[in-house]
Amino acid sequence: MIKIGVLNLQGDISEHVEMTKKTIAKMKIEAEVSKVNTSSEVAECNGIIISGGESTVIGRLIKENGIDQVIKENKISVLGTCAGMVLLGQETDYDQPLLDLIPMKVKRNGFGRQKASFEAELELKITNNPYPGVFIRAPYACHVKDKATTLGKFHDKIIAVAYKNHLAAAFHPELTEDTRIHEYFIKEVLNCVE
Repeated sequence: MIKIGVLNLQGDISEHVEMTKKTIAKMKIEAEVSKVNTSSEVAECNGIIISGGESTVIGRLIKENGIDQVIKENKISVLGTCAGMVLLGQETDYDQPLLDLIPMKVKRNGFGRQKASFEAELELKITNNPYPGVFIRAPYACHVKDKATTLGKFHDKIIAVAYKNHLAAAFHPELTEDTRIHEYFIKEVLNCVE
């Protein structure tokens, strides 16, 4: 059985828990999902989801609690959405703690502030049909390096990136009814466990 933890520091935590439960049921796999706060709880997980929120606050708490080291040492798969995308990067346009798990530079609030939030149909390499993207103070990747794969763009801005067992999305898949992003991530987690 695999265990997915939703980092319970800030953001759409309950929504990610519910979406992950829904995805597990749809995939008919043996898995559990729970909120995690500490490095010891994270160490018990095969995959971690970092939700939207304030990336500076989440990044600081991840570092202060040693969660970044546990993720790296245990090679835990990470899905980062919105602020989570910022944290997965190597570099951003602000001085803050980052996980440095995906070789990309991320621009925070790349689509504008809260009032500039929007929804859009997205063409992603991992979905056959358009995906309903929900953007709230969304970031985007300015560029990706090495073997990181751009999975989607919106108005020429990179909004989804995969690298090794990690997935970053500028949008909020937990605020839709569409399980495909979570399915992709859970399949990556399963591949790492096998």
